[in-house]
Amino acid sequence: MPTALVKGDIFETPGIRAYAFGANTDGTMDIGISSAMKKRWPALGEALAAHCAEGKLSLGDVFVWTHEDVTVFALGIQQGDKRPSMTALTHAIRRMLTLAKEAKIMRVGLPRIGTGPNGLDWTRVRKMLGEVSVGQPVRLDVFEQFVRAKPTPAG
Repeated sequence: MPTALVKGDIFETPGIRAYAFGANTDGTMDIGISSAMKKRWPALGEALAAHCAEGKLSLGDVFVWTHEDVTVFALGIQQGDKRPSMTALTHAIRRMLTLAKEAKIMRVGLPRIGTGPNGLDWTRVRKMLGEVSVGQPVRLDVFEQFVRAKPTPAG
């Protein structure tokens, strides 16, 4: 399926129950969308930290965390304070697409992955996402712009 470039609130978009983010191989989740995920799902942060403490997340690897109907893919794209790796991101995205297909996940929401401060060039990342998703049954919903969801009225 093609990559869909969208704007909105990744956590409040109907139909998306799987998410991906660029992870540091040391397991910290203290910047960007990873900090929002850690706040939303503290058990995710604990599980990723433990996994990384055992040296189990390398560049290009994917850590999968599932709770109830939510799945999160932590993509190993950065070591320490080094710049994210485009090669690692490409490998991790391909692996994530395979894992999502096996789990019968049809949509994965992700931010402008790997392009934060001192990150990768968004134009290159966007092109790569479009190329690797061709012919895949899993749709990547890439949130290019965050727009906060309107609160639902209490009733």
